Amino acid sequence: MRLGLALGYWGRGPDPGHVALAQEAERLGYDSVWTAEAWGSDAFTPLTWIAARTSRIRLGTAVAQMAARSPVTTAMHALTLDHLSGGRMMLGLGLSGPQVVEGWYGRPFPKSPLTATREYVEVVRQVLRREGPVELAGRFHSHPYRGEDGSGLGKPLKPITHPLRADLPVLLGAEGPRNIAQTTRIADGWLPLYWSPTRTEAYEASLSGLREGFTIAPMARAKVCDDIAEGLLPVKAMLGFYIGGMGHAARNFHADLMARMGYEEQARQVQELFLAGRREEAVRAVPDAFADEISLVGPRERIAERLASWRAGPVTDLLLLAPDPHTLRVLADLNS
Repeated sequence: MRLGLALGYWGRGPDPGHVALAQEAERLGYDSVWTAEAWGSDAFTPLTWIAARTSRIRLGTAVAQMAARSPVTTAMHALTLDHLSGGRMMLGLGLSGPQVVEGWYGRPFPKSPLTATREYVEVVRQVLRREGPVELAGRFHSHPYRGEDGSGLGKPLKPITHPLRADLPVLLGAEGPRNIAQTTRIADGWLPLYWSPTRTEAYEASLSGLREGFTIAPMARAKVCDDIAEGLLPVKAMLGFYIGGMGHAARNFHADLMARMGYEEQARQVQELFLAGRREEAVRAVPDAFADEISLVGPRERIAERLASWRAGPVTDLLLLAPDPHTLRVLADLNS
């Protein structure tokens, strides 16, 4: 099982320690470093900044949001950074949810998310293969554009720049069972948001028939500390925000995922409290057991014991949200 460093997205501003943390991860032998985006900082610019200050570690987006860019624009970002980094780029994509797609990007959330995702990936693949002009008469993506409000003068084009790798890895962040199953067919890897090594049966049906070389790369908060409850607070705060605030009361993919993992009653309680403006109560309502099983928090000996269960399953890459160099060093040592 390879280790990666997940840096996420910025809050109010850039974290001045991210480049140094990525450099330390590279020195320790970590395989990859990952950036993200929500509705603030983008995923590609910080990754390019890190690429210029590292030499070996692979570079991934976990995730770049599909609604933020047309698929050819995303492919342009990926092939450009792949060239500049010497072939280290991995493209992680996510559809996001209606709240972000319609509220931030100002476009309709697709009525058929699986079809929209499949078309998006197909266009990206066409750009990267560069076997001919990009052409797709899709339901959500049309190349060239053939809508009634168009000029009718669109011409199929292929990229001027020759991609460095036609097989640049494309991974998908997927949560629903059908979305995960499709991911195993059309992508090179899956980026689970929550992964519990003790509840792999929650994904068993969706992951049946995995092909060789398929990447499964969940994120997990990691913190070497003596006070487990204190170490879990950032995990609970994240869960409270995602389960309570990242979606509508009637449609929240994160809350639905927590429910499928055995915490349905608690997920709905967290959601109700958060949407009622009682955010601190929502965070406290997140079960310690759930926060604990999807993270690696505690003294070194406890993390070593729990890390074994992550290795025992189908996970190929563990992407650590590790805020300090000491935790990075301990995990590198335990995983060696």
